[in-house]
Amino acid sequence: MNAKTSQGKPARVRFAPSPTGLTHMGSARTALYNKLLAEQSGGAFILRIEDTDQKRFVAEAEADLTSSLRWLGLDWDEGAGVGGPHDPYYQSQRMAIYREHAEELVGKGKAFYCFCTPEELAEARKAQQAAKQQPHYPGTCRDLDSETAAQRVADGETHVIRFKSPKEGSITVHDRLRGDITVENRTIDDKILVKSDGHALYHLAAMVDDHLMEITHVLRGEEWLASLPLHAHIYEAFGWQQPEWVHLSVFLKPSGKGKMSKRETAEMKLTGQSIFVNDLKDLGYLPEAVINWIVLMGWSYDDRTEFFTMGDLVEKFSLDKLNPSPAAIDFKKLDHFNGLHIRALDEKELSARLLPFFEAAEIDADPDLVAKITPLIQARITTLDDAPEIAAFFFKDTIEVSDDDLIGSKMTAAESAAALQRAFEILDVLPAFDTASMKAPMRAVADELGLKAGQLFGLLRNVVTGQQVSPPLFESMEIVGKATVMARITNAIQRLEAIGS
Repeated sequence: MNAKTSQGKPARVRFAPSPTGLTHMGSARTALYNKLLAEQSGGAFILRIEDTDQKRFVAEAEADLTSSLRWLGLDWDEGAGVGGPHDPYYQSQRMAIYREHAEELVGKGKAFYCFCTPEELAEARKAQQAAKQQPHYPGTCRDLDSETAAQRVADGETHVIRFKSPKEGSITVHDRLRGDITVENRTIDDKILVKSDGHALYHLAAMVDDHLMEITHVLRGEEWLASLPLHAHIYEAFGWQQPEWVHLSVFLKPSGKGKMSKRETAEMKLTGQSIFVNDLKDLGYLPEAVINWIVLMGWSYDDRTEFFTMGDLVEKFSLDKLNPSPAAIDFKKLDHFNGLHIRALDEKELSARLLPFFEAAEIDADPDLVAKITPLIQARITTLDDAPEIAAFFFKDTIEVSDDDLIGSKMTAAESAAALQRAFEILDVLPAFDTASMKAPMRAVADELGLKAGQLFGLLRNVVTGQQVSPPLFESMEIVGKATVMARITNAIQRLEAIGS
């Protein structure tokens, strides 16, 4: 299977986010693709927290991350909160490991101690810009005598450790999605591996962790393509076998023009849309639908199939069918998939998922009653939070109906009152107050009064449900119950008589 390594071993993959903000759909897609590879090959999906950037660290971000992944069904085999053979899985707790590896590179002549001050580097950048050069490390400490440099470190002089990038020739790195990528070595900067405070940067930490954790496939965003030659050089400097690199496509705003800004993501939520996973949960989307939606933004199985369960994806997903082209976020597609997955749910399961949304709408919803109405609304809702709006009338003793809605289509107030009175009389004497018993008699009432069935049924719908659009009328009346239905009709007749007087 495609997830196997070249040696036919199970894939070991990692999702390694930085806890700097809420978990968005791009991160979720990366996690999903990794999860699918692990599941396909009988391998392991690892969650590693890359929290070395303490300045951007957001305390709530990890909790948001783990709850998002678990809601989506993307549980991990090893990692943060779970443990495993490579504990700890937080980079902030692995600094000694990175320092040891950085010193190994220094010993090999593949890295060097740099004593340049921020002021000196700023001056160098200023001169480079004046000469219309791409800003880069000027190489001041690159060729310092190793013994002299080591003594300066021993003396406590402030320093960083930089990678000694080769300056001759070129490097070619293969990306599974994008093919061979060749870069001239002279264009690769001597990047900092370990800062003066002892904290390792991503370029070192991620490579060391991926090697030690035996990662076979690295799936990450396209923004890391520029760093790929450097990362490949670091692997070569250690003499390690590189993982299979896969740089995923980016997401564009719904217009297809550019990436989402922070302001745009904030404004989006006001319209009932969001790119953040936990927001989508609160907006009434199913995790199954979100999975179906994001997997297709960068991958396709064929030109016909669009509905996928997680089981389908484990069977059908393939790296070979990834698409490097950017994908515009399409919320209409999300609504489409959510509707499909809602209708695919077992009624009992859907009923259970609806309950929290009734509670959020401050509706005291009896679970048994929710179970009864679920079959009526299953085909009529796009998101779970549609349910309280469309079905609130089931749970209220009284409903609000405007004077205009009390009057039937092409009818006067008096005619509407008379029609309701006649309907009341017939309903009151029915042997059973159920759907089968109501339909034919109500059609007969419409004929008797010279009305179209739609006129009478529409009037009854407004009076009984308070809505012009509702679940099936007679099924709804049956569930609401005779006493409540008759009370609502009586109230409507009284109001109509007052209007007509």
